[in-house]
Amino acid sequence: MRRDLVLSAVLFLVTAICRADAAPTIVETPDGRPPEGAVVLFDGKGTNLFLSKYGEACDWPVVEGALVSTSGEVRARHIVSKLHFRDAQIHVEFMLPEAEGGRRYSGNSGVYLHGHYELQVFNSFGKERVSKGDCGAIYGIAPPLTGACRKPGEWQTYDILYLAPRRNAAGKIVEPGSITAKLNGQLVQDDTRFEEPTSTYHPLRYKTTPYTDRIKKKLLATGTGPVFLQDHDNPVRFRNVWVLALDDKAGMFEPPPAEGAKP
Repeated sequence: MRRDLVLSAVLFLVTAICRADAAPTIVETPDGRPPEGAVVLFDGKGTNLFLSKYGEACDWPVVEGALVSTSGEVRARHIVSKLHFRDAQIHVEFMLPEAEGGRRYSGNSGVYLHGHYELQVFNSFGKERVSKGDCGAIYGIAPPLTGACRKPGEWQTYDILYLAPRRNAAGKIVEPGSITAKLNGQLVQDDTRFEEPTSTYHPLRYKTTPYTDRIKKKLLATGTGPVFLQDHDNPVRFRNVWVLALDDKAGMFEPPPAEGAKP
């Protein structure tokens, strides 16, 4: 028994060391331009590789070259990328709307990695203490290292380095995932480890469709999944969205005709 425990500990340590040695770093480019090898998901100039959660054409409008988050289905009108990936860098630019109707805060949305883990988009400009629900947080899992949110009406940038958790044949996580992220050039997550998702409202659990059910099944089987942009009743704008895969697992995933159609 003791020998088995020692061997297990050694294997875990070796795996951790190998992963640390091979850890990629965030690629930063002038003005957020897609680097060589990146797949552009949305550029405001005709490229739009997002679909509705039913696997149909993207149902968010494009205004002045930006996708505008559009409410519906009780905060569940998310959009999802055709591109699926395992480990990747995800670049997203967003703009929070001004507060309306006497609200103190405005601009609630998110970037869902594999539909499970949300990099929070929220107006937390000027907050002295930031939490697991503020901009730069992995929602419900880890607060940002610092408050880096800009004012509503200003464009902001996420650069997210995502290493997906590894699962065995039974779908159980055997190696935690990791997120390193910069918000407006400031480090807000530094190799933050995570396992199973904690939110009951993520797109693969809440108000799902036949199409998102297929995505979940494929994710458990292959470890690859998409990026979702979240609807949370606020007209947050998104532009210049691209993904740089870090391995050879990325590819397009499209439904067969009418597979995910609305009832």
